[in-house]
Amino acid sequence: MQKNIQNEALNNMIENIVVKKLEQSQIEIIGSIKASFFESFKLKAIENINNEINIPGFRKGKVPETILISKVGEMTILEEMAELALSQVYPEIIRSEKIDAVGRPEINITKLALNNPLEFKIITTVMPEIKLANYKKIAENAVKEKEDVHTVSEKEIEDAILKIRKSKVNHDNHDHEKMTDKEHELEIEKNLPELNDEFVMSIGDFKNVNDFKEKVKLSLIEEKKYQAREKKRILISDQLIQESQFDIPKILIDSELRRVEFQFLDDIKRMNVKLDDYLKHAKKTMEEIRKEWMPYAEKKAKLQLILNRISENENITVDKSEVENEVKHILDHYKDADPEQAFTYAETVLTNDKVYRLFELKN
Repeated sequence: MQKNIQNEALNNMIENIVVKKLEQSQIEIIGSIKASFFESFKLKAIENINNEINIPGFRKGKVPETILISKVGEMTILEEMAELALSQVYPEIIRSEKIDAVGRPEINITKLALNNPLEFKIITTVMPEIKLANYKKIAENAVKEKEDVHTVSEKEIEDAILKIRKSKVNHDNHDHEKMTDKEHELEIEKNLPELNDEFVMSIGDFKNVNDFKEKVKLSLIEEKKYQAREKKRILISDQLIQESQFDIPKILIDSELRRVEFQFLDDIKRMNVKLDDYLKHAKKTMEEIRKEWMPYAEKKAKLQLILNRISENENITVDKSEVENEVKHILDHYKDADPEQAFTYAETVLTNDKVYRLFELKN
């Protein structure tokens, strides 16, 4: 449909704008930049090209206009003018029309000529319209399922303590990787430390065996609480995805896929394993692995859009200081991490947690 843009500054730049919805959360913007506005970028275009080109006998940036045009051609000047004009016009269209664009637009110039309007077609991805599931009802049903997370049995405590004693043997013995499973098991049984005050004080801040057992018990209770909470959050998440209705933009799935791949490559690096060796052992190509990740990436992207919309509906925000503390923690552990990306990641994680906590508090 043709748009009557209520923006005087933008009307001085463009004309004949048509905005049309496409499939998969994309829109098409067709229009033209007025010839007078387009021509206003000629001097800047010539200056930019002059500063980049090397012509024998002239200093960079000091090539006379006529010689410059004869060397690079008029079309090169027009293309630079078009890039400059569109880089100013596109953001203005987005702001004026309140278009919630995602990612880089696909820009095509359909008419480019001197003393003529610059005609263009832009295709860009936009945030989808989401028909949210009844998230309050979903959360209410999820928390109805009660679990006993405040008690642990004596056997659970004994099993946890045995695991700690065995891990002590593994920590002290650096040759266990060379052993067979049976040899390793025998080695553990042979060197299993006695459960006494001396042992528990050697592995942590424990007064005696009774104090150690009590703290193991409390730790197991906290782990049960965490597991129960995560189980409910997964249940809520799955229902939110299933019952909300919208088309997920491919660009968001691709973004999530890149994040998964980055984490995978980082994990491989930390294990001191070469990627080629890993792929050879797994008998897979990276393309096959990416294909396996695709359903997970799509699910994660959908869930994030839903949580974003719920946080908007419920006016959920996080304090900047909270985000900065989390960013510091990330950068301390990942020295090569990009601070800006770390901030976005931290803000997203903390906001998501507040959304889930809202569900849990309300019910």
